Amino acid sequence: MRRKSTMKRLLASLLLGTVLAASSLPALAAGKTIVFGISPGPYGDLIKQAIQPGLERKGYKVEVKEFSDYVQPNLALANGALDANLFQHRLYLEKFSADKGLKLSAVINVPTAGLGLYSHKIKSLDELKKGDVVTLANDPTNLARALRFLAKLNLLTFKKDIDPTTASEKDIEQNPRGLVFKPLEAAQLPRTLDTATVSVVNGNFAIAAGLKLSEALKLEELDENIKNLIAVRTEDLNKPFAKDIKAVVESDDFLKVIDDPKYIFKSFQRPEWVKTRLATHTAQK
Repeated sequence: MRRKSTMKRLLASLLLGTVLAASSLPALAAGKTIVFGISPGPYGDLIKQAIQPGLERKGYKVEVKEFSDYVQPNLALANGALDANLFQHRLYLEKFSADKGLKLSAVINVPTAGLGLYSHKIKSLDELKKGDVVTLANDPTNLARALRFLAKLNLLTFKKDIDPTTASEKDIEQNPRGLVFKPLEAAQLPRTLDTATVSVVNGNFAIAAGLKLSEALKLEELDENIKNLIAVRTEDLNKPFAKDIKAVVESDDFLKVIDDPKYIFKSFQRPEWVKTRLATHTAQK
């Protein structure tokens, strides 16, 4: 009997040790996979090179699924096919969510490649003439964004009392060069450079098509609300995996990658929190 009692205590001790060891593992480390959705371009590389290593150290597996447009990544996130996505800015997220009745929320902003005005036909805006075709994204958020960009380049003006964040072609008051604006699917814009005079191309699609940011005639200066972000379902915002994503993005390892000249992210425009962190690091050296 004494031997059986001793064996029971030993087994209980081993079981307790196993439980304690399991409880010390990183959050959701037991095979938890985080599936990210992206659109074509550099953000898959940003995940793989700057985010995935940190999440793997926390015990996660990471998968990246690429979508060809700006619609499916949010729908897939909302229906549970994805855990997070990285392809959009806050204005787009908020408008798309409102239009579709989705409950999605931002986790954190990341470095972003902005719009660029590209051409295979001219070398300067001074060469633009009446009848020249300008292609730009046709989804409402990025159409308005592209028109604001063109307005800053003095290629058009808006009617008074309109909301520039929702502007469309009908809100153009003056078109001094007599340009023809042709909205198309954002993913198709790089292909139009063989026919259109210029195209306003989103950074991710420009890079995916082999265009260099340095080749643009002009580059957009990004406001904070149009710098890309990682989004999750609102119900998941305070779950461990979402907090771990944020912690990894805010880590020194992430900052080292995006500040390394060997990566394309070095030339991206940075969120304010990144600028502050890097400035602090520089001051401490």
